Amino acid sequence: MPLAHPNPLVSRLSPPPIPSVVAWARDYDGGKGPLIDLSQAVPGYPAHPEMLRLLGEAAASPAMTGYGAIEGEEALRKAYAAHMSDVYGTSVAAANVHITSGCNQAFMCSTIALAKSGETIALTNPFYFNHETTLSMLGIGRVLVDCDAAKGFLPSLASAEKALLSGVRALAVVTPNNPTGAVYPPALLRELFHLCRKYGAWLILDETYRDFLPADAGAPHDLLSIEGWDETLVLLYSFSKSFCIPGHRLGAITAGPRIVGEIAKIMDNMQICAPRAAQAAVATALPILADWRAANRLEISRRAEALKAVMAETNGWSIAAIGAYFAFVRHPCGDLPSAKVAERLAKEAGVICIPGSYFGESQDGYLRLAFANADVGVIGQLRERLR
Repeated sequence: MPLAHPNPLVSRLSPPPIPSVVAWARDYDGGKGPLIDLSQAVPGYPAHPEMLRLLGEAAASPAMTGYGAIEGEEALRKAYAAHMSDVYGTSVAAANVHITSGCNQAFMCSTIALAKSGETIALTNPFYFNHETTLSMLGIGRVLVDCDAAKGFLPSLASAEKALLSGVRALAVVTPNNPTGAVYPPALLRELFHLCRKYGAWLILDETYRDFLPADAGAPHDLLSIEGWDETLVLLYSFSKSFCIPGHRLGAITAGPRIVGEIAKIMDNMQICAPRAAQAAVATALPILADWRAANRLEISRRAEALKAVMAETNGWSIAAIGAYFAFVRHPCGDLPSAKVAERLAKEAGVICIPGSYFGESQDGYLRLAFANADVGVIGQLRERLR
């Protein structure tokens, strides 16, 4: 009798990376002090009390227990559209917004809407590993766009054009970047946009960490001011980091109404609607917690500076790129695979981080540190542990 087999597109994937690296720390004896977890990007401070109050109030409302609109609660779509309009100095409508259960789901929905099995999508190298595994399990091929370490891991325009010439359906980029932290300049994003438009491809722009750019940085780009942007651009966002609510799973897609309509078909089969109580709470919190989010932006900046100071005083270690939530750090262990370096750090020094090899090809010389997880005092402890 033949055996039934699971889907090989899923079976061929490695187990989820975060639990895998956290498991290494089970062998840590505590000799260097408490465990320092710089693996998964989680806010290193609690949600605002008003956010918690709003979540509790919404969760207790009978009105939130039924199905909601597939595209998202109208109140949140309007509030987020107004927020986007303010950030970018242009007009974004609620019809341009689709709410999802987290940004990973936003990426999966967008991918399904824009490409089918057997087609290809371009990712930067290094890439966010959940983007790569999403494509793999959907049977969508990936083409890699080179990012030069010597230039702060910004994507090469020549490599991007080569990928687009190959016929990819979309180019997906993350800025501020995960895993490197690199912030893509507005001029570079505009050039990538025009390349995608030239070759009839979509530009998927994941802006999960947008709210942690420097306060005086200005708009991250001007793409939403370009006539006909909605025929080329899809923006992704997460409320998790800004509001410290990753467990409530809430993200957003900004796109043209045509793509929002396509994504609604996908969401109807995937989840029907994102968590309603969280949507109601964030719709209220978005304008009233602006000052609190701005203060958190400054705190994350202080943590970045603390990590820079540590690395400047630690022989053999150096920062290749840093920004928003992450630093991509060169380790001093020569040809030792990054997974072995990260395993030793977890087991011997009580520091959990992600090997560079998990993020793409030829990245074994690096580790990703999610420095935003730890306060300045904890980051200072890395001096001795890295030695």
